[in-house]
Amino acid sequence: MSYFQYHVFVCTNERDDGSCCASLGAKNARAYLKKRCKELGIHGKNQVRINNAGCLDRCAQGPVLVIYPEETWYTYIDNEDLDEIITCHLQRGQIVERLKI
Repeated sequence: MSYFQYHVFVCTNERDDGSCCASLGAKNARAYLKKRCKELGIHGKNQVRINNAGCLDRCAQGPVLVIYPEETWYTYIDNEDLDEIITCHLQRGQIVERLKI
């Protein structure tokens, strides 16, 4: 069994030209995901881990995050999208098709 049920990598990469996930609010999104997962009691060993990631090389589809072990890639716009990912994917194990890339 994996150490975490779900491992979420949020691209927080910064580029000098500004075309990056960081310029689209990714650092705030990562902080929000981590905070909400802790509030919901789903963060930690055998549950969910939220991590920063360097460039995930999908800038044109950004901001992006990927959830393992399913290798599911998502884009998002706001905290409502992130809440949907938490509720559907991290709590229920269901892919959020409308945000999947």
